[in-house]
Amino acid sequence: QVQLVESGGGLVQAGGSLRLSCAASGRTFNSYAMGWFRLAPGKERDFVTAISWSGGSTYYADSVKGRFTISRDNAKNTVYLQMNSLKPEDTAVYYCAAGSSWNGAVLKSPYEYNYWGQGTQVTVSS
Repeated sequence: QVQLVESGGGLVQAGGSLRLSCAASGRTFNSYAMGWFRLAPGKERDFVTAISWSGGSTYYADSVKGRFTISRDNAKNTVYLQMNSLKPEDTAVYYCAAGSSWNGAVLKSPYEYNYWGQGTQVTVSS
């Protein structure tokens, strides 16, 4: 069982930056692939980025590539999402998720994730 708690959301102006954190409980954090998804009002849940259990592989949605960076610190049981050059369309509730990856690959589908955090709101004003 893994419990995930996101933090770091808030209100920021367009062009600004935020860093989200996702703290995980449990001793097996370093065996899970991690991902970030977001849900905006009236829209479906979108994949944002993912990282393998080792941190050696990452993958980004085209909409955030070059602006967002995912990283993890397995010693601290934490995954991070550094968001730069934020745009109003980045406004959403951001969720982190953990999933098992038998081959160490990143996971891109929400259906591959077993555990989810409660989400943190990110609002970007224009």
